[in-house]
Amino acid sequence: MDPLHPSKTFSVDESISLTLNKTSLKITMPGPKTIDFHSILNAYIAQDGLTITYLDRESPSLNSTAPINALHYPITAGQKEQVTLWTENLLSHAYGQAQRSKRLKVLVNPFCASALTKLRKFAAPIFGAAHCEIDVEETRYRGHAGEIAENIALDAYDAIVCCSGDGLPYEVFNGLARRSDAVEALSNMAVAMIPCGSGNAMAWNLYGTDDPSLAALGIVKGVEMPLDLVSITQGTRHSVSFLSQALGVLADCDLKTEHLRWMGDTRFIYGVFATIAKNTKYSCQLAFKPTGGEASKNAEKKISAKPQNYPTSLPLQYGTVLDDVPDDWEIMPRERLASFYTGNMKIVAKDTNFFPDAEPNDGFLDIMMIDDTIGWAASLEAIMKLPQGKCNDLQDVEMRKVSAYRLTPWKPDGDISVDGERYPFEAFQVEVHQGLGRVLSKSADSFQIVG
Repeated sequence: MDPLHPSKTFSVDESISLTLNKTSLKITMPGPKTIDFHSILNAYIAQDGLTITYLDRESPSLNSTAPINALHYPITAGQKEQVTLWTENLLSHAYGQAQRSKRLKVLVNPFCASALTKLRKFAAPIFGAAHCEIDVEETRYRGHAGEIAENIALDAYDAIVCCSGDGLPYEVFNGLARRSDAVEALSNMAVAMIPCGSGNAMAWNLYGTDDPSLAALGIVKGVEMPLDLVSITQGTRHSVSFLSQALGVLADCDLKTEHLRWMGDTRFIYGVFATIAKNTKYSCQLAFKPTGGEASKNAEKKISAKPQNYPTSLPLQYGTVLDDVPDDWEIMPRERLASFYTGNMKIVAKDTNFFPDAEPNDGFLDIMMIDDTIGWAASLEAIMKLPQGKCNDLQDVEMRKVSAYRLTPWKPDGDISVDGERYPFEAFQVEVHQGLGRVLSKSADSFQIVG
């Protein structure tokens, strides 16, 4: 057999044959079986023959443990060379551009309900079957994941996997951003997630699921995808965000319903209703960097004039919130703003596709603005249509894309949420770092579309 063109079919005997089709492995035997390539974890030859392991994706993993199955086929000495080539061909189909046998630093948030159990029952068996090397560490306090990322050896692991909600990825990205080699660290260390929280937006966008077994499979088969990150400057603080920034209704829904986590995703809907009922507005001034333009000369001058004690781990194109607003930015007073929500990903929680036009690394953020004049009828319509990705169909919802912005509240109190974390209620400035971050995703260039 030509080693450059290995056979797509391996015949075990007269009754059993294994054939590589376009998207799946077809097994011909009494009761034929088809296994899609994405579900195949490993294939190897040992003394007792060929073994193929795969995840049975039709079995609900949350009812027991990760449903890993194995097929065994005896081979003769005369078949070994052919089967070796066929097995490599199978793995090439199963993994495509994805790296095999990944080295994973796994961080577990023990304060996240059942995170360690989900890792042990649903994710670890899949990592093991795929011959991934895993180094597991439980975080001991708030910010610990960031400290681990800040000090991690970049050449020791292929990805940092967070068993948590979206809070741990936030910490990890910020830990990488605090390093002296922040650009190199963020550009090379992939971040992934086993969903164990209430929102799990990262898992929904990268793997299209909040099932921990399927997310683990997504990591095993994941390819590196560049992800836009954003710098946030507030006072003398410099942090990064990977998911969202919010003020008003949606920030209140997130931060003021922590005590309702037992409700799951329903707590966000409850929060929307409760906040709208208060008819609260958040007067502020917004300033946007128009899309398609270059940084102004004023912005460049202000960068060199930043205070010396300002903690900047990443280069800032437009200066900080302490600088003057660049000359070429659009300034927009909003006296009746009820909700301001900025998304870096399509999906913000299960079945909630707020930003259908978001792309992983286009260099832009999607902004949603709603005034308190919306009224109850339009509010109810928004609650129904926004999660379905129909934001552009709503007359009272304003959408725009920006590469940078500044928000300055005029009220003395309120809530600002960044990736679900509470920030002080004061002016902050945001700018996009196009494609700076790395994640492990089911696709190399797009978010997953659910529903």
